[in-house]
Amino acid sequence: MPTVPRASNVDVIRAHYAASDRGDLPGMLAPLGPKTTWTEAAGFPYAGTYTGPDEVREHVFEAIGRDWDGYRFTLGDLLDAGGTVIGVGTYTGTHRGTGRSFTARVAHLWRFEGGEVASFEQIVDSAPVVAALREQQ
Repeated sequence: MPTVPRASNVDVIRAHYAASDRGDLPGMLAPLGPKTTWTEAAGFPYAGTYTGPDEVREHVFEAIGRDWDGYRFTLGDLLDAGGTVIGVGTYTGTHRGTGRSFTARVAHLWRFEGGEVASFEQIVDSAPVVAALREQQ
């Protein structure tokens, strides 16, 4: 019986970002396993490390959907470093409470072990995001 070739690490992450562009949350969470850790950067509004797709959905994506209009990640570069895939791009959005918008540069580090996503780490310029949360003085 022929074997079906496994998607490359970069193809897995490319599919995640394509799902993000479509607003397809199940597609975005598809590469995450029950032990995958997801770390949002210190200083970012959703900072912390979450484990598995359910925690990521609740603490990251549902929170973003609740707090922001038009929140988007726009991918600039997708870099294949073998066991690590790096997505570099820009976040944009408008805070629902303040009406203030932001643009922030970001890098995502996706680490693979045994062909599966082991971890995600966000590195972001959180200052513009936090500023958009604050009421103007």
